[in-house]
Amino acid sequence: MREAVDDFADHLARVCNRSAHTVRAYVGDLVSLLDHAARMGCTAVADLDLGMVRSWLAKQRTTGAARTTMARRAAAARAFSAWAHRAGLIPTDVAAPLASPRAHRDLPTVLRADQAATLMRATTSPAGLGSEGPLEGPNPVKISPGGGGEREVAQALALRDRLLLELLYATGVRVSEACGLDTADVDHSRRVVRVLGKGSRERSVPYGVPAQRALDEWLKAGRPVLTGPGSGGALLLGARGGRLHPTMARRIVAGCAEAAGLPRTTPHGLRHSAATHLLEGGADLRAVQELLGHSSLASTQIYTHVSVERLRAAYRQAHPRA
Repeated sequence: MREAVDDFADHLARVCNRSAHTVRAYVGDLVSLLDHAARMGCTAVADLDLGMVRSWLAKQRTTGAARTTMARRAAAARAFSAWAHRAGLIPTDVAAPLASPRAHRDLPTVLRADQAATLMRATTSPAGLGSEGPLEGPNPVKISPGGGGEREVAQALALRDRLLLELLYATGVRVSEACGLDTADVDHSRRVVRVLGKGSRERSVPYGVPAQRALDEWLKAGRPVLTGPGSGGALLLGARGGRLHPTMARRIVAGCAEAAGLPRTTPHGLRHSAATHLLEGGADLRAVQELLGHSSLASTQIYTHVSVERLRAAYRQAHPRA
């Protein structure tokens, strides 16, 4: 059965073009399923049946797995079953009738427009302290290969942080997409960035004048200070000259929000905020879907719920008969 697992993982990565994260999650689910089936007497993939799959899911439920986790595991089982049937490993697609639990979707937390404006002004990195840690002390951030001094590096990091926030809010891209941008992906004349999203789907996303100013300043006075041998074509760089990592980007956003006295904010929160503000400003739902890179309109429609909730809150606060 190990060979079937490896072949399925290869199918997900090469044919379905799934991300490494999705492949790892599905393979982990499949290993768990096959281990459970083996305990029930399954000695080969061909012995797998719907009862075993349902028994496995029931066991997962009793251990306290969240509804979203259960939905993913059911999807993994269906995907493997369909693939194994096409590959001739099982006589029928045993998991086809399997239903997934409906995942509970919380309304995303968004910033108000004035809070977002405050955050855009909060990108400050005092001299001697970059957003990635102290430049002096017991565990200093090493000066980048670009050759700048401590003050120059701190100023470069501040410019980088400002651009990161402007890009995340202006375009609504995912943090991994922002960190994956290269300088060649930016069309300055049209103010558009070329983004490689989930499933390697490419899209073009416009950005505004404030983001263009932040981009110009970063490319002129920030990026050259941090550029090193490992920079390549990366647009956003870390203090050591390599491509900015999404984990560090999350820390930057959280730190800037805290410094501005705002609620806890994440890059995905800025994505939610951008989508909500677009819809509240009258943007078409399908246009927002295209900008966000959602494959399904249902994923975008949650932002209409956010706007309705805001309307209800305003109504309850202001209307005398609310």
